Amino acid sequence: MTHCEKVTFAGSAAKLTGNLFLPQPPGAGSLPVPGVVVAGTWTSVKELMADRYAERLAERGYAALSFDFTGFGESGGEPRDVESPKRKIDDIRHAVTFLAGHPAVDGERLGALGICAAAMYMSGNAAADDRIKALALVAPWLHDPAICEEAYGGAEAVREKIAAGEEARAHYEATGEVEYVPVVSATDERAPMPYEIDFYLNPERGAVPAWPNRFAVMAWKEWLTLDSLAFAPRITAPTLLVHSEDAAIPEGARRFHAGLAGPRELLWTPGTQFDFYDQESQVTIAVDAADSHFESTLR
Repeated sequence: MTHCEKVTFAGSAAKLTGNLFLPQPPGAGSLPVPGVVVAGTWTSVKELMADRYAERLAERGYAALSFDFTGFGESGGEPRDVESPKRKIDDIRHAVTFLAGHPAVDGERLGALGICAAAMYMSGNAAADDRIKALALVAPWLHDPAICEEAYGGAEAVREKIAAGEEARAHYEATGEVEYVPVVSATDERAPMPYEIDFYLNPERGAVPAWPNRFAVMAWKEWLTLDSLAFAPRITAPTLLVHSEDAAIPEGARRFHAGLAGPRELLWTPGTQFDFYDQESQVTIAVDAADSHFESTLR
């Protein structure tokens, strides 16, 4: 039976809050186990999918930490709900530091698992953090500016989003007011995902009270100009990608995989992007693959 501890640790700008899932309650005689930092989709809180994966990894014998990024969920920090890749990568570095220092964790055997957009953030940290000995990316959203143009309706549409983001940033800096739009909406065309997505809108799935379904418009520029594929040549830790041709931007996964500097594996499986967040078949496939990967690299 796994054990979950509510934990807090320092980030660069705020106190961060997470859930540390352990294979068993800590106690005298318990041997340190490998640790894995887990994070989920853009704008997400730990309750959406990171907790699910962390708990499943704890069942396999790992200490797995899911946490809320700066300005999200239970973590501190202002402004709230701003999707900042740079800040999230920095938060992951602090999460690794916390995990490495926990008495239940063997700080020499640390891995990272990123779902969807967190694949970019985990990769950004792994490219500069040699404490990460193994990396697993599930349904990875991996983009560069060219892929963003394909995903967001072309170069002109991207320029419009960046301009809107710059205007919203200027408004925030002048007034302290953050302009938000829904992350997902079938009726609001300003939403980054302007269509019906059951996972995010269904209270039985991702529409949990902790997730406010809001996107800070000022985040567009940093998001759209991020080149996550440039991280790959700097990653030497063994890396696993679990993806589907029916999930988000498989071309990004292929290009990222091809660019990795270290040992690499790309596992193609069935499923849509959102299936990997909470559907039993895809989650089990991904966890099994991650466990096998971490078993061979962290044990």
